[in-house]
Amino acid sequence: MDYASEFVKENRAFGELIRKADHSTPVPACPGWNIEQLLKHVGRGDRWAAQIVKDKLDHYLDPRSVEGGKPPPDPDDAISWLNGGAQRLIDAVELAGVETPVWTFLGTRPASWWLRRRLHEAAVHRADAAIAVGSDFTLEPAIAADGITEFLERIVIQAGNDGAPLPLEGDDTLHLHATDDGLGEAGEWTAALDAGGITWSHAHGKGTVALRGGATELLLAMTRRVPVADTGIQVFGDDAVWQRWLDRTPL
Repeated sequence: MDYASEFVKENRAFGELIRKADHSTPVPACPGWNIEQLLKHVGRGDRWAAQIVKDKLDHYLDPRSVEGGKPPPDPDDAISWLNGGAQRLIDAVELAGVETPVWTFLGTRPASWWLRRRLHEAAVHRADAAIAVGSDFTLEPAIAADGITEFLERIVIQAGNDGAPLPLEGDDTLHLHATDDGLGEAGEWTAALDAGGITWSHAHGKGTVALRGGATELLLAMTRRVPVADTGIQVFGDDAVWQRWLDRTPL
């Protein structure tokens, strides 16, 4: 997947969705936020990542210190600011080199890691905006499936940090199966508990609880944007295991 081009497209789709929206509109999926705050969060996040890559940082950067971290008041200028932040990240990765090691919240990673992370950040927040303004939302199945994979990769590292309970217990397993055509094994995921941590694979499996549906809906359910009951997802097995997973996974 060309993460750079997909990131630019997703960033622009997010901007066009909110261009004419009332920026005071609440965003239910992000309690306490409105569209204006969501715009600032996404746009500043891109510039934050760009500055980390540009300066080849090996340590945390306070997002409040990011250059040009606030959108201008004019709505159209704000969208240009949003798009400009995405381009900054693209340019920074190209100039630094895709394999250059930089700081991330998961530890040191290649600079190109940020392109994938910001693609999926923009996608989920576009879903937040779509829910807020009552618009339809969908993703290309391959992007949605990769978003689920990226989410699970983060959970493996982040789940259980600081003594928090793990999202699976004992022999419980979670299986997801995307029904979109053409995904193959990239459209299946099985998560389990092993050696005191969460592991996952693309293996086919039954699962203590299993969810079957479109990749976009599975992604939105996994990231707690939409309740399963409001989707076309089929749930098989123990609902309590799914609820515990939701309650204990980070966003």
